[in-house]
Amino acid sequence: MHLIDIGANLTHESFRHDLDAVLARAKQHGIEQIVVTGASKAGSEHALELARAHPGFLFATAGVHPHHASEYDADTDALLRALQREPEVKAVGETGLDYHRNYSPRAAQLAAFEKQLVIAVETGKPLFLHQRDAHADFFALLKTARDNVPAAVVHCFTGTREALHDYLDLDCHIGITGWICDERRGTHLRELVREIPPHRLLLETDAPYLLPRTVRPQPSHRRNEPMYLAHICEEVAHDRNELARMTASHAAAAARTFFGLTEPA
Repeated sequence: MHLIDIGANLTHESFRHDLDAVLARAKQHGIEQIVVTGASKAGSEHALELARAHPGFLFATAGVHPHHASEYDADTDALLRALQREPEVKAVGETGLDYHRNYSPRAAQLAAFEKQLVIAVETGKPLFLHQRDAHADFFALLKTARDNVPAAVVHCFTGTREALHDYLDLDCHIGITGWICDERRGTHLRELVREIPPHRLLLETDAPYLLPRTVRPQPSHRRNEPMYLAHICEEVAHDRNELARMTASHAAAAARTFFGLTEPA
């Protein structure tokens, strides 16, 4: 299979001691390219550093996750705009709303999201989006900008059929993670993935989070990593009643179009 992981948090401290081995295992399991998520000021800068260190294999996004929205100030806005000028940075985000945890006040989340929507509009970059328990506010804000940005992906989609079709009606891409493998909370996704058009479906691990619960054997450390995207792809393909290599091919083609990636030599 030829796979692209569109969302891996490789700046996470759990990868500091063995990132080279993690990347080697990813390649051995058919991962051709990885987009490293930038979710804070420091994380976005680090994501760019990793992309520069692994040209053609790693790429980056630059943004401020809603958990960090309280940290968003004028300096943050200037930094994100500067990072978007770098060729390795392929999207604005991770940005959006998260009312599940409310690590930042909702007013701060809304303000940071609005500012990053403006950056996407002004730079012409696609959006890498996060939404949890905030669909109404998230959707209302996204609609104001969607016609003026080239593309948007609702990353790590875990929502309802209604929410899925709201996003598809806005011509958004949908990111599917190992959440689909969780028998406690992800079973509804097994039906919903059938309703995502192949050119709108993207695959991701969200590593080191969301290790697929159906992976056997389960690693003792419980850390997710890009190599497990192959397992996620197989699960999604089964639920879509198609060959895994077809799911992988369509998702990789959609990812390259979305992020403007060229195929590796």
